[in-house]
Amino acid sequence: MLIRLLRAHLRPYRKPIALLVALQFLQTCASLYLPTLNADIIDDGVVKGDSGHILRFGAVMIGISLAQVVCNIGAVYYGARTASALGRDLRGAVFGRVQSFSAREVGAFGAPSLITRTTNDVQQVQMLALMSFTLMVSAPIMCVGGIVMALGLDVPLSGVLVGVVPVLAVCVTLIVRRLRPLFRSMQVRLDTVNRVLREQITGNRVIRAFVRDEYEQQRFRRANAELTEVALGAGNLLALMFPVVMTVVNLSSIAVVWFGAHRIESGGMQIGDLTAFLAYLMQIVMSVMMATFMFMMVPRAEVCAERIQEVLDTGSSVVPPAAPVTELRRRGYLELRGTGFRYPGAEEPVLRGIDLTARPGETTAVIGSTGSGKSTLLGLVPRLFDATDGEVLVDGVDVRTVDPALLARVVGLVPQKPYLFAGTVASNLRYGDPDASDERLWRALEVAQAREFVERLEGGLDAPVAQGGTNVSGGQRQRLAIARTLVQRPEIYLFDDSFSALDYATDAALRAELGRETADATVVIVAQRVATIRDADRIIVLDGGRVVGSGRHEELMAENETYREIVLSQLTEAEAA
Repeated sequence: MLIRLLRAHLRPYRKPIALLVALQFLQTCASLYLPTLNADIIDDGVVKGDSGHILRFGAVMIGISLAQVVCNIGAVYYGARTASALGRDLRGAVFGRVQSFSAREVGAFGAPSLITRTTNDVQQVQMLALMSFTLMVSAPIMCVGGIVMALGLDVPLSGVLVGVVPVLAVCVTLIVRRLRPLFRSMQVRLDTVNRVLREQITGNRVIRAFVRDEYEQQRFRRANAELTEVALGAGNLLALMFPVVMTVVNLSSIAVVWFGAHRIESGGMQIGDLTAFLAYLMQIVMSVMMATFMFMMVPRAEVCAERIQEVLDTGSSVVPPAAPVTELRRRGYLELRGTGFRYPGAEEPVLRGIDLTARPGETTAVIGSTGSGKSTLLGLVPRLFDATDGEVLVDGVDVRTVDPALLARVVGLVPQKPYLFAGTVASNLRYGDPDASDERLWRALEVAQAREFVERLEGGLDAPVAQGGTNVSGGQRQRLAIARTLVQRPEIYLFDDSFSALDYATDAALRAELGRETADATVVIVAQRVATIRDADRIIVLDGGRVVGSGRHEELMAENETYREIVLSQLTEAEAA
């Protein structure tokens, strides 16, 4: 999976990679040639007392060393740029894929896991690519070249290498095989830590309200301890690797000196050749150590690559149309025909056989008990997820065939949990229309009964808004979300229980202003509060995912027992009448 991911995303950078490989090859060849020159200086210069020979070959060594430095700098430069570009592309690819997900896919992965995959997992793959460009390219060249050069110096002494290299390979392989499952577990437990931390930050007020600080601290300590336990296991194996490698290296160096001394004594080898042989042995060992360092990173990067590829291979259940409709003839006519929705693997559908018509200039309300499918019904219109049965039509066209940008302009949704982005009041309101004027923003705030409190904020429209809108109250957040949709000026307004945090006076004033502002538009309101929807032109009653009643308030009170029970649970008989 790691190779597949790297091959796909490194393809645009073939030229820089080819250049850095060439530079790495040149600098490695220079490194391999230097011990031979050093041996020549010792044998023909130092031993014979030839100063001229020492100076000539010393100058050559300086020139080769400078060339090696230049090649190494160039290789690191191109390697760092390419690895950074890879990380940028992977983050962009994961972000783009997540943006295409419907609510179903986002819920399946979970927000903490998606954040970890976009940041930490990509960073691990990027770091492996950087190390590969700077170490792994030169390691095999240095290892093979070192063996060849050592064989050229003395074949009998090279027998030491026959025993050293396989021993190192076996030791590294055994340790790496045990690292991979630990790294997989580490990434999963990192997801858990992120999830717990995210919940505690987001739910800070709830934790304080119920005085559950100690419980949440224990919960985080437990998740943190599980991550630490796995990290320690991996760290112990990593710590074991270098002592094992260095032990083999030191023993092999002793063997080379021992057997080399006998070769020099018998006249089969010169002192300079032994010095060069030791240098080549160290280069071979260094290449193995570089490969070892890489192998330490590969298991974790491989796990991260699998997690990244899992996101990239996941298709959205909401697929853009192949030949999208880019123009709608009528204005805001909404119809559901036999619409149903079922989550994958669920025994029962959330919605079944829904028939609903909402026309321009009318207000259609949807009411029902908790879990009856009200929010799911509204989510089908802007394609937060697609209906599994039947059709959802806007102006007579199935929403699955409408261009997503056009559908976003036609349909405006105020979600059940309004979310504000970090920025200012103005930047949040212009989310629906970036070109909206300040006058238009103030008008939307006025309709949403939010102008008064925004004017009191320091900066007015330029007042800062925290991430999620946590620096304003729940009611203020709802009103700003309604104003944001009003700025968009869609043809179909969908309000998903968007008035629940408002007091009755503000609710009544907002609905009165909203009625005038949206007089020519189609309005669909989902609400739990009967007072919010009792004046609607049509009220749809849901129960168990089915429509069990449709009509005006008076008709349903007289004829529909489900609606009557909901109303009388909130109002007295006299108030309901």
